[in-house]
Amino acid sequence: MPAVERSAITPALASRLIATQFPQWASLPVYPVEVNGHDNVTFRLGQSMSVRLPAGDDYVPQVGKEHRWLPELARQLPLAIPQPIAMGAPGCGYPWPWSVYQWLDGEPAAIAQITDLPQFAADLAGFLAALYKIESTGGPPAGYETCFFGVPLTHWDSQTRQSITMLSDEIDAQLATDVWEAALAAPADDPAVWFHGDVSPGNLLVSHGRLSAVIDFGVAGVGDPACDTAITWTFFSGESRSVYSERLPASEATWARGRGWALWKALITLALAGADHPREAAHARGVIRTVLAEHQNLA
Repeated sequence: MPAVERSAITPALASRLIATQFPQWASLPVYPVEVNGHDNVTFRLGQSMSVRLPAGDDYVPQVGKEHRWLPELARQLPLAIPQPIAMGAPGCGYPWPWSVYQWLDGEPAAIAQITDLPQFAADLAGFLAALYKIESTGGPPAGYETCFFGVPLTHWDSQTRQSITMLSDEIDAQLATDVWEAALAAPADDPAVWFHGDVSPGNLLVSHGRLSAVIDFGVAGVGDPACDTAITWTFFSGESRSVYSERLPASEATWARGRGWALWKALITLALAGADHPREAAHARGVIRTVLAEHQNLA
């Protein structure tokens, strides 16, 4: 399948795709969103819709998965999630399927003003608790279609240990190894459930100070929900961290695996960020310190 550079996925391309495949919307303006994700490039389409185009071949399976499952999940969740309206086909030099979605109002929590962070944490935990209860039979199993979120942590073992070695001058390598091995050893005996996989501030929308919607289900699937705990250490702190930990239905073993997920992501972020991305590197260091300190306190 031919590739396309991310820089070539422009409002002009999206407009051409809309005009040729959905002429009923051809007169609507297409313009960039304020914050874009990694897997897809998103544009506004008029006032009530968005256009979402995969940025690479690895993300193409997300299109069909979201069209199949998001309407079913939406009926059983307490907050809004993306609603697909139409699926586009390759065209105009763009090689993959793409989607038109209903636009969801709100600002990402990464930049929004949150009125009450502990309440926000409680609302998020309640949303995930509802997600975990949804019947998962036939849902997409954790693996390639979920970018290997929700799988056993052994999948990331080699990458994590290599990152620890690479960063041994910056972090407590022995303690990081202890946290990782504790995560690997934590039994995952519970039945597989629906998980979101990328519970991060950029995927949580805030309206009037409250959590109003959860977006980007591209890596969602059925497997181990421990990956959904990582926001505990990457975004919450103090009372909000306590509220999230108390409200999320997760066993001690799940929290141990969750520390592994948070550590893995922070390690690879720090290893890749280097001096070129000081803000990302500083945040990753903070997450690593927090996870290691919590592990020590629990020992």
